[in-house]
Amino acid sequence: MSPHVLILGGTTEARELAAELTSHPGIRVTTSLAGRVVRPGPVAGEVRVGGFGGVRGLAGWLRAEGVCAVVDATHPFAETITAHAARAAELTGLPLVVLRRPGWQPGPGDRWHPVPSLDAAAGLLPRLGRRVLLTTGRLGLGAFAHLTELHFVVRSVEPPEPPMPPHTRALLARGPFTLADETALLREHGIDVLVTKDSGGAATSAKLTAARELGLPVVLVRRPPLPPGVTAVPDVATARARLHTVLPE
Repeated sequence: MSPHVLILGGTTEARELAAELTSHPGIRVTTSLAGRVVRPGPVAGEVRVGGFGGVRGLAGWLRAEGVCAVVDATHPFAETITAHAARAAELTGLPLVVLRRPGWQPGPGDRWHPVPSLDAAAGLLPRLGRRVLLTTGRLGLGAFAHLTELHFVVRSVEPPEPPMPPHTRALLARGPFTLADETALLREHGIDVLVTKDSGGAATSAKLTAARELGLPVVLVRRPPLPPGVTAVPDVATARARLHTVLPE
């Protein structure tokens, strides 16, 4: 039987790992997508969409499908999925590799305000600005809904879901974004504060450079911690190397 790897996907790194693994004959790869994005990018290998039914549902699927390793390459803020993957891997005795791109690091001139949650970000905003570029995704906007005196530009890939602040303009766009584009966006909308999650990676980092060059404060929502005993690898090459004991060379 061919070795079978489950990739919990939805990120660029997940697609890159699926392409790398499927390029080797004899490796079966299934990428699982949550189904929240209507038009996900192409993925090599098999694709399944939707949840597993919690930890025991995932563990049952891993056994039924003969999976030999699990790779969690979900978004750094997909806390529940990561916890389920860690527990299901423990129940089934399978190796788990958590693939996370490194977080962003501040540089000279950055005016970052790290916070632990969207609620904490909302609590800071009235002291920092009146016109907000919000790039935390289409969910969770209810944390800002009470800020009736602020104006928001909400940028996301899919339409944002209510509740949301009353003065909100939705901007649908998918990265990567250039520095020139981000600078023009901030200026066009008169943005005086940026709120974003520490997603890491280069595709959406230009907004941080633009904010620095314009002297704007950035409220940065920190990543949730990994489950106890779980560590992450930073790139596809390292993830592939971690799988060497269960996959052919």
